[in-house]
Amino acid sequence: MSKVLFVKTAEQKEWLIKLNQLKQSFQTFSKEVDEKSRFPKENIEALVNLGYTKLTLPKEYGGNGHGVYDMVLLQETIASFDSATGLSIGWHQGVVGELYGQKLWQEDHLQTFAKKINNGALVNRAASEVQTGSPTRGGKPTTTAVKKDGKWVITGRKSFTTMSPVLTHFLTSAWVEEKEGIGFFLIDRNSNGLSIDETWDVIAMRGTESHDLVLDGVEVPDVCFVEFNNGQRGNQINGWLLHIPACYLGIAQAARDYAVKYSTEYSPNSIKGTISDLPNVQNLIGQMDLELMKARHFLYSVAEAYDDTSRRPLLTNELGVAKHIATNSAITIVDLAMRLVGAKSLQRSNPLQRYYRDVRAGLHNPPMDNMTISKLAQTAISEFKN
Repeated sequence: MSKVLFVKTAEQKEWLIKLNQLKQSFQTFSKEVDEKSRFPKENIEALVNLGYTKLTLPKEYGGNGHGVYDMVLLQETIASFDSATGLSIGWHQGVVGELYGQKLWQEDHLQTFAKKINNGALVNRAASEVQTGSPTRGGKPTTTAVKKDGKWVITGRKSFTTMSPVLTHFLTSAWVEEKEGIGFFLIDRNSNGLSIDETWDVIAMRGTESHDLVLDGVEVPDVCFVEFNNGQRGNQINGWLLHIPACYLGIAQAARDYAVKYSTEYSPNSIKGTISDLPNVQNLIGQMDLELMKARHFLYSVAEAYDDTSRRPLLTNELGVAKHIATNSAITIVDLAMRLVGAKSLQRSNPLQRYYRDVRAGLHNPPMDNMTISKLAQTAISEFKN
C-alpha cells in the first residue's frame, strides 16, 4: 500500500527520495542490530549527515521548520527500513519539535541549544523510573534536584533511555523539593557523575539500547533548568508524540510488503501459479491493507489537525486514539502477514519474527491503551454532567 496519497509538498517528496536512498543500508544492519542488541550507530550517523535531525527545528533557529505531519510521514518511512532506528531518532525529532514549538525554555537558551542541534546534537527525554512506572501516570520522580552554590545537583536513575549510546543531551525529570514540583534539566553527556548502566535486555526493539541513565550528584548550571511543572500546567496536548504510532505503522508496512511479495513468488507444486492467486491468501492481503488504510488515514488526519493552529484547540482525545489505533492495527497486520507466510515466519532468519516482537513494544509506549479508553469514557460522560 503506497503512501503517495499523503505526500502533499515537493519538500516531502524530496525527503522521501533522500531517505529511500538509505533503505538498503539500513536494512543491511537490521538482523545484526536485533540479534546482538546493538545500537545502529551507522544509521543515526547517516541521518545526522543528511541533515535529518534538524528538520523539526524551526527555521528561525536554523532548522527546516517541519511540522508534525511531515515528521509522521518521514518517521513511518524510516521505521519501515529499521524499527530501532525509527523509534530512536523519532524521540529526538519529537523532543526538538516540542521544546521549540511550545517555547519551553528561555529564548537565549533556545538559541544556544539550536546551534548544537544544527551541529548534530541528539537529545531525548529521560523521565521513566522503575519506581514510578510510566511518567504519564503521574508518579513522583525519585530522582532529585537540589540547589547548591548556584547549581543544581541531580541524583537518581532513569530507565528506558532510548538511544543512550549516542545521545549528547538528556532532558531529565527530577523532583524539585523547594518548588514542590517536577523540573526538567538539560544534562550534557560529558557531565561528571553521569553514566549509562547497560541494563537493556528485552525481546523487542533490542537495537534501541534503552539503558538506564545514572546520575550521581551531577551538577548543572541554572540555565539548564528547562521546564517546571507544578501540576498546574493543564492538559496541554503534545502532537510530537505521534512519532510513536508512525514508527509502528512503518513496521507494519514492512511486514505487509514482505508477505505480499512472498505470496507472488511462492509456488508450491500443489497449485498452478503462486499462492497470491488463492482466495484465502487474497483475503489476508485485503485485511492487511484495510488495517493499514484505517490507521494511516486517522493518524495523518490528526497530525494535520494538530499542525493547524486554528484546529488544534478542538482536539481532545484524538492523539491518544491515533496511537491506540495505529499500534493495535500494526500488531494485527504483522499477525496476518505471519499467517500468510506460515511457519517460515518463525525462522530466526525471517524478518517477520522481528517485526512481530517489535510491534508489541508499542503497547507500552505512552499513552497506554487503558488510559486512552478511560479518557474517551470520561469525556463522553462529562458532556451530560455539565
